[in-house]
Amino acid sequence: MTQPTGPRLAHLAALAGALFATGLARAAGNVNDLPGGPAVNQINLHPPVSPIAQQQIWLHNVTMLVCLVIGVLVFGAMLISIVKHRRSVGHQAAHFHESVAVEIAWTVVPFIIVVTLGALATRTVVAQKDTSNADLTIKATGYQWKWGYDYLKGEGEGIGFLSTLDPAQRDLSNSGKPPPLDNYLLKVDNPLVVPVDKKIRVITTAGDVIHSWMVPAFGVKQDAIPGFVRDTWFRADKPGDYYGQCAELCGKEHAYMPIHVRVLAAADYSKWVDGKMKELAAAADDPNKVWTLPDLVARGEKVYSANCAACHRPDGKGAGPIKPLDGSAIVLNDPAAEIRTVLDGRLNGAMPSWSKQLSDTEIAAVITYTKNSWSNKTGKLVQPTEVAAARKP
Repeated sequence: MTQPTGPRLAHLAALAGALFATGLARAAGNVNDLPGGPAVNQINLHPPVSPIAQQQIWLHNVTMLVCLVIGVLVFGAMLISIVKHRRSVGHQAAHFHESVAVEIAWTVVPFIIVVTLGALATRTVVAQKDTSNADLTIKATGYQWKWGYDYLKGEGEGIGFLSTLDPAQRDLSNSGKPPPLDNYLLKVDNPLVVPVDKKIRVITTAGDVIHSWMVPAFGVKQDAIPGFVRDTWFRADKPGDYYGQCAELCGKEHAYMPIHVRVLAAADYSKWVDGKMKELAAAADDPNKVWTLPDLVARGEKVYSANCAACHRPDGKGAGPIKPLDGSAIVLNDPAAEIRTVLDGRLNGAMPSWSKQLSDTEIAAVITYTKNSWSNKTGKLVQPTEVAAARKP
């Protein structure tokens, strides 16, 4: 077999490059930059929309410039020495002893560079940790695999909800052939909503494993650790939608745990708060209400789709280590055991506890739904008062 000649190699390289470029163009075909999120073929950091993100970008650029100058000087001197002072043109190696001036120079100069960059970075790090005097405080709790938001202080205090990947996007991912979407795997059912030009303190924790709340446009990345409380902050400069993801590998659904923050003008935020408060008041359940079977099943179907279907599947068959609910002995025969499982979780968090995420009515509804769906036609139901009784020590 003959080896390719020089021109042939060049031709093959050009052809490979053209095919690669064509592939990239096709892959990016109908996908556009997502404002506040990732861009097509993005190679730089997200455009900053907060003071901290602006400092991070500036620090990044300065550091890269310093590295570039050092690289040019060091490798330039090396290349010149290799080319102009090589042995093949008659140069002989010089014999000399150490130079005190040179020793001092290559110790002092790097020290000055490192200290200067460290001082610049310290300014940004200290600013990142200054969460005092916040206008709004929100707790972000990571769950497998969603985010829970509770407005603790400021306008909107008392609002709380879960933010989960839009089920339609999960279905597209499961199909294996998702169409080009600008916000693929970033669309959620309930985005976090905050006002513009206000200092937002975000307290992070987790209900099961370590997660991480990250929104690049804000320059924010804070781990959410079970049993610990961490905090960070941001102040968005302009209204818009901004996207991030859980940045800590947290299990098999890690890729399906997006973050969507919607920044509104002050007046629009006040309208959102008012509407959300009315919505929560309307949705509040009387824990002593006695429900009928059809009403509980209908309510439970919504709870199951939003919280349980990702693991147990919409058909209740489970997958891998996830136990099926369809035909389960506990679901069919032991309501007390099923209530305890939902409240406490099982297998060290493999089945998470839902005691804090779901109300008594929601837990009663989803349990009733599992008892009367698929092949489980038990005709049995669980009332919210039974769940409330099970919560008591």
